[in-house]
Amino acid sequence: MLASRNMRASGARVAAAPAQRAILAARSGRRASVAAKAQKKEIMMWEALREAIDEEMERDPTVCVMGEDVGHYGGSYKCTLGLYKKYGDMRVLDTPICENGFMGMGVGAAMTGLRPIVEGMNMGFLLLAFNQISNNCGMLHYTSGGQFKTPLVIRGPGGVGRQLGAEHSQRLESYFQSIPGVQLVACSTVRNSKALLKAAIRSDNPIIFFEHVLLYNVKGEAGDKDEVACLERAEVVVDLISLKPFDMETIAKSVKKTRKVIIVEECMKTGGIGASLSAVIHESLFNELDHEVVRLSSQDVPTAYAYELEAATIVQSSQVVDAVHKIVGATAPVRA
Repeated sequence: MLASRNMRASGARVAAAPAQRAILAARSGRRASVAAKAQKKEIMMWEALREAIDEEMERDPTVCVMGEDVGHYGGSYKCTLGLYKKYGDMRVLDTPICENGFMGMGVGAAMTGLRPIVEGMNMGFLLLAFNQISNNCGMLHYTSGGQFKTPLVIRGPGGVGRQLGAEHSQRLESYFQSIPGVQLVACSTVRNSKALLKAAIRSDNPIIFFEHVLLYNVKGEAGDKDEVACLERAEVVVDLISLKPFDMETIAKSVKKTRKVIIVEECMKTGGIGASLSAVIHESLFNELDHEVVRLSSQDVPTAYAYELEAATIVQSSQVVDAVHKIVGATAPVRA
C-alpha cells in the first residue's frame, strides 16, 4: 500500500515537472519580452534622423554630410549632433553661408563617387540653390547619357512652425515637384523618418527629404539599423510619404474603399501637391468617386508672424471636420 502510494506520488511529481518547466519558460519569456520593450525606449524624431545618418555613415564610408553648422554645432535641430567627433571634420563639413556653392559641391561629390547629405538650415534657404538642384542635380544623369549618377540627399526643416515669419515658413514641395529627375519624400513619424532617410541615403537618385519643423520633438519607437522603408510607398490613412512619384496603388485602394477623397496639406492651394494629386485622382479614378475631391490647403498669402493671422492661413482641425461632414452628408456641428 505504501509502495503504491509512493509510486503514485512519484508519478505525479514526474508528470508535474514538464508542466512546471513550461510555466517557468512562459514566465521567463514574458520577462524577456517586457525587458526587450523596456530597452526599446521612445526617442524624438530628430534623434531618429541622427541615428539614421550615424548608422549609414558607419556602414558606408562614402556617406558624408555638409551644410551650415552641421559639424561643431550639430545642425539647426541637432540631427548631426556629435557626429563630427566620430567621423571628423571632412565627413561632417561645416560650410559657409552660401547655399548655391555648397549645393554645387554636393552635386560634384555625388558625381565622383560619394553619397552626400546636404542639410539646408531651413528649407526656404534652398531657393538660393535652385539652379544647382534643377539644372544639375536633377538632370545630370540624363544629360550625360547615364555616365554620371547623383546619389544625393537634400534634407532639412520646413513647413509652418510657430511664429517663424514668412521667410522661415516656406512650403517648397510644390516648388521642387516640377523638376525632372528629382524624387520628393516627406517623413511623418519617428519610425518612418529613420527608415526612409536610410533608404534615401542608399538610393542612387537625387532625393529631397522634407522634415516638418513641428515634428522634430514628436516621440515614438524607431526601428533597428536594418529597417529600411520603401521610398515610393504611402501609408494608410493615407500618408503620402512619396510626394513624387505618387503611390497610386495605395491611393486607388483607399478611393475604391471609401469612394471619397479629402486632401489635407500645408502647401498653397494654387499649384500645390494637392492640386496635382487631385488632378491625377480625377483623371484615373473618376468613376470610383461618389463626391468631388475636396482640397484643404493653405491660403495663397505669405505666412504672418502674428499667431492668430498665422493660424488663419493654414488648415485647422475644425475645417477638416466640416469637410468630412460635407462629403458624407452629415450635419456639421454648430460652433460659437
